[in-house]
Amino acid sequence: MTDWTEKHRPSTLAEVRGNDKARDALREWAKTWPDHREAVILHGSPGVGKTSAAHALAADMDWPTIELNASDARTKSVIERVAGEAAKSGTLSEGGAGRRVLILDEADNLHGNADRGGARAITGVVNDASQPMILIANEFYEMSNGLRNACRDIEFRDVSARSIVPVLRDVCRQEDVGFEDDALQKIADANDGDLRGAIKDLQAAADGRETITAEDVVTGDRDRTTGIFDYLDAVLKESDAQEALEGSYDVDETPDDLISWIEDNMPKDYEGEELAAAYRSLSTADRWLGRVRATQNYSFWRYAADNMTAGVAAARDGTKSGWTRYGPPSYWSKLGRTKGARGTRDDVARAIAQESGVSMSTARRKILPHLEVITHHCKNREATVAMTAAYDLSAEHVAFVTGSGEDTNKVQSIVEDAQQLRAEAAVEGSEGAFEPGPDQGDSRDESENLDTGATATDGSDTSTSVERDEASDPSQGEDPEAEDDQQTGLGDFV
Repeated sequence: MTDWTEKHRPSTLAEVRGNDKARDALREWAKTWPDHREAVILHGSPGVGKTSAAHALAADMDWPTIELNASDARTKSVIERVAGEAAKSGTLSEGGAGRRVLILDEADNLHGNADRGGARAITGVVNDASQPMILIANEFYEMSNGLRNACRDIEFRDVSARSIVPVLRDVCRQEDVGFEDDALQKIADANDGDLRGAIKDLQAAADGRETITAEDVVTGDRDRTTGIFDYLDAVLKESDAQEALEGSYDVDETPDDLISWIEDNMPKDYEGEELAAAYRSLSTADRWLGRVRATQNYSFWRYAADNMTAGVAAARDGTKSGWTRYGPPSYWSKLGRTKGARGTRDDVARAIAQESGVSMSTARRKILPHLEVITHHCKNREATVAMTAAYDLSAEHVAFVTGSGEDTNKVQSIVEDAQQLRAEAAVEGSEGAFEPGPDQGDSRDESENLDTGATATDGSDTSTSVERDEASDPSQGEDPEAEDDQQTGLGDFV
C-alpha cells in the first residue's frame, strides 16, 4: 500500500497547510535569493511540513533538488565532495547552468564519530555556496552558533487540529473514502500539532473500509514532548501551579537543565515582588538538586521540580500576554567559550596526578592553585623551570599555570631549560650507564680482580671497602622530612 503521506505531499507551496507565515517567508527567501545569497534553516517539530515545504518550493521555482539526509554518511569528506560541489556548481558532475537547490535534512543530527567533522564542513559549505541551500532541523539550538549565524531561519509551528481537519477531508475525497466529521476531528485532536501523524492514522483507520466512523478510529496518546520554548511560555505566562508541574513531565529536559532555562528567561517576564518570590522558589529547588548530587538519591528530584515549576508559576501575579524572545541559558554559552581553558586545566591536573600519585580532583583543587601562586607570570623562574620539568609540561600548559603568553620568549626558554633539566636527571638516574669507560677488555679484567679480591699486578689492593659501598648508598643518611614533602605533590620540584 502506498504511503499516503508521500502520495499526498504538497506539490506547491500553496498546498502547504497550517504555516502560512512560514510558507510566505520561505517564498520570499527564494525570490530574493540572488540579492542576499543566504542559506535558510527550516526548524520546528517533526511532522509539521518542513521537508514538504522545501520540495514544494523547489517545484514552484523549477529548481532541481539535491538531497542529503541522515541516512547518508555525512562525514567531512562526504559533505565537501557531495554538498560542496552541489552548492558551488549546481551539479554532481560537470557543473551546469541554471539554479539548483541543496536540501540537507536533519541538519541538527550531526554528532559522534559517524559524522566526524560534518557540522564544521556544512558551515564551510554554507559560507561558500553559490547555490540555494535549505537546511531542515527539529531542534534549532542543537545546531552550532556558527551555522545558525550563517543562515536565515524560518520557524514552522505545530499544526493545530483546526488546520488538520481540512487536510484529512481532502485526502478522504481523493481516496474516495467516506467519513464522519467526528472521526476526522478525533484523529486531528489525537495528533494536535503533527499533520504527518494525522495522515498516517487516517490511512490506518481507512484500511479495508469504505467509510470511516468515530468508532473506527483507535488512537492512543503519542509519545510527544513539549518544546522548551512552548513550556516557558506556559510556566511564565499562563499556567497555574498544577498545570506548570504537570506540563514539565512532557518536557525533554533534566531538572538540572530545566532550572537553568527558567532562571535565565524568568526576568524577561517577571519583575518586582513576583520576581523575588520566583527566585526564592528557584533557590529552594537548587538546594534539592544539590542534595541529589551529594547523595545520588534521585527521588529528591520531585521536590526540585515542584519548586522550579509550580513555585515559579505561583509567584506570578495573574497571566501575561505578548511575545517574549526566550534563549538558551547563558551558562551554556560560557561553558562553550571556556571549553578550551578547562581542557588545558584538566591536562595539567592529569600530569600532576600521574607524577604525584594523587587523584585529578586533588591535583586540580589542592596542588594547581599553589603552583599558580608560586609561578605567577614566571617571576620565580627557577621554580617555574623545576615545575615544568617535574610534570613534563608543554608551553601551553606553562602559559596556563603562570598566566603568561604561550608564545613569549620567556615561556619558550623555560620549556627548553626544563627539557635540559629532565635530560640531566635521566643521565644521573642511569648510575653511569651512559658514561664513557676504559677499554672493554681492561674493564673486564679489573672487574674480575674486584670480584675475587685479588691483588693487581702493581701490588695494590683492589678489593672494595664496605665503607665505600655505604658512602655510595643513597639511602644512608636520608632526611626523613624529604619523604613528607613528596606526599604533598609539591615536593617534586620544590
